[in-house]
Amino acid sequence: MSCWTRKLDNYKEKIIELMEIGLSGVRIHQELEKMGLGISYASVKDYLAGIKKREKIFVRIHTLPAEEAQVDFGYIGLTPDNEGRRRKTWVFNMKLSFSRYDYYEKVYDQRVETFIECHINAFNYFNGVPETVRIDNLKAAILEANFYQPVYQRLYKDFADYYGFKPIPCRVYHPNDKGKVESGIKYVKNNFFLGRSFKNSNEVDNQLRNWQEKVCNSRVHGTTRKVPKEIFEKEEKAKLLSLPLDAFKLSAVGTRKVYHDCHIYIDYNYYSVPFEYVGKIVEIELNKELTRIYYKGKEIALHPRGVGRGKFSTNDSHYPKYKRFSETEYQEKYQVKMAEIGEYAEQLFLLAVGNQPKNWNRIIQGILSLKKSYPPGIINLACRRALAYGVHQYQTIRNICRNGSYNLPVEFCKESYECCKN
Repeated sequence: MSCWTRKLDNYKEKIIELMEIGLSGVRIHQELEKMGLGISYASVKDYLAGIKKREKIFVRIHTLPAEEAQVDFGYIGLTPDNEGRRRKTWVFNMKLSFSRYDYYEKVYDQRVETFIECHINAFNYFNGVPETVRIDNLKAAILEANFYQPVYQRLYKDFADYYGFKPIPCRVYHPNDKGKVESGIKYVKNNFFLGRSFKNSNEVDNQLRNWQEKVCNSRVHGTTRKVPKEIFEKEEKAKLLSLPLDAFKLSAVGTRKVYHDCHIYIDYNYYSVPFEYVGKIVEIELNKELTRIYYKGKEIALHPRGVGRGKFSTNDSHYPKYKRFSETEYQEKYQVKMAEIGEYAEQLFLLAVGNQPKNWNRIIQGILSLKKSYPPGIINLACRRALAYGVHQYQTIRNICRNGSYNLPVEFCKESYECCKN
């Protein structure tokens, strides 16, 4: 070890502090000279290079007022809901990087809809929007974690555009990119949740809001040595972007597999999709009025939102040309298939069409699928037994086939086959 290395070791803590605030090697050399340390710049430069290899040095990121917020979820364990059930619980934190002004919210999931609702609540709390929001690579916001060209979750990207902020993903394996909010998650866990018990969800929410106002945002911050609320009110609040006049139309999102009949199933209803997507996983986006269906970010179908249960929204153009039938042709096609099973199957087909003119096809498709497991004769006898009791549901036919009652005399069973469900 050279003599200049030993001399610099005496100033190591100060040197690391200067490195963390972002001073260049030249500036650090100048600061050391002010302290009376006469040593060459080349020696200081070599010493700094050695520290960077041995120590985890990162440059503190200083932001301007309203320039940035950081967001994250943190798991906090089980808390009671308002029905008394203990549920997995996360805390959402949005922190304004300049003032360290915090917004916290307790949630029961990390879905994109929840993530966006938390953003909206935070922006309303701040009464404004920061220019950028630094996010971890959560699936609620980022589909592909690429620092140079990230792929954003579509609904989150639409939301960001609507509110006028730019989302910035953190680099993978670089936790210091969002060190402020991660320290905020640790702080709320240790200072609020640790050691507390709650009766229900409302009590968690009320106590968290009270702690946020009277403790978190009113304390002297450990890093800035200033009170976040005071800095926010004096220097940051007025510089935030304005809130939009109208509320963002939040949609429910998810994925579905396209059935062989060119439909997907959502909330007890069926929506058609172009035939080329059969067997593929598509994305869905729902609001009160519309159902949008996407494949790899491209909208491939749009339907009015279904009301009730068992309804079909079908666009005939979604079928290949050779499978497009008129309503009469469509019925005739399935009547022939049921007639091939037997006369009772054909009679049940007519009963289903008469009782459920809009939804008979799903019932009949289900009955036809039983041919994979049972011979036509058994299915036909099952239809005979169902007809005797005036029922035509697929589940009834399936259960008669399963339990072997198709061979029993009809008069042996006096009750509806609803009781035969497994």
